[in-house]
Amino acid sequence: MTAARGGAVYLVGAGPGDPGLITTRALELVASADSILHDRLIPPSILAAAGEAAELVDVGKVPGKAEVAQEEIEAMLIDRARAGLAVVRLKGGDPFVFGRGGEELEALRAHGIDAEVVPGITAGTAVPAALGIPVTHRGFARGVTFLTGHTQDGNDPDWAALVRSRTTLVIYMGLKNLEHIVAGLKGAGMDPATPACLVENGTLASQRQSVATLGTLSATGFTGPALIVIGEVVRFARGAASRTKARAA
Repeated sequence: MTAARGGAVYLVGAGPGDPGLITTRALELVASADSILHDRLIPPSILAAAGEAAELVDVGKVPGKAEVAQEEIEAMLIDRARAGLAVVRLKGGDPFVFGRGGEELEALRAHGIDAEVVPGITAGTAVPAALGIPVTHRGFARGVTFLTGHTQDGNDPDWAALVRSRTTLVIYMGLKNLEHIVAGLKGAGMDPATPACLVENGTLASQRQSVATLGTLSATGFTGPALIVIGEVVRFARGAASRTKARAA
């Protein structure tokens, strides 16, 4: 593959937080970009890899504060590409996993602009792994379900279907709605003794976690960004109680 070239857009995943977990392709594009529109949680060391003349634009969304509208971000990408610039849209995690990368690709294509998508390691697998949790494991979890704890329309997921799936649940952006999430799962029949954990600043030196059960998990003392993991595989977390015999999956 080549480095970034004029009049092109790249939707790039920067990984889950630890600068060592970004791909070489992503770093190559950061180093050669004319303009970088980045999320607020991109590590400074990654942004430092940009060229001296590169434009760095923080378009990150901060909960509870005024933010750059998604439509404005898309317009900035389109305008810069039409001006002949090599534009990197740098996102935490993976652009296509709760990163609005699909929306941005759709907007670009509607204006005749294609984009290269550079996948990144998503927090949904990396953060549990940093705590020693495999999101799938023979005998413990037949699969994994990623979901958001904060939807645009405010509607709940199908709690009963999630419980029936018997998969590991990995919930992004669910810290503020933790009590509601727990109530929904318990109300749909999930055992309150199901292992669960909350991980803040996953993969970073400042990582903190609470390893508990569905019935005892609490957001007290956590401010985010955080990931919630629910399922038998949480028994593998460092600091968790001794592992028990796998339940039939």
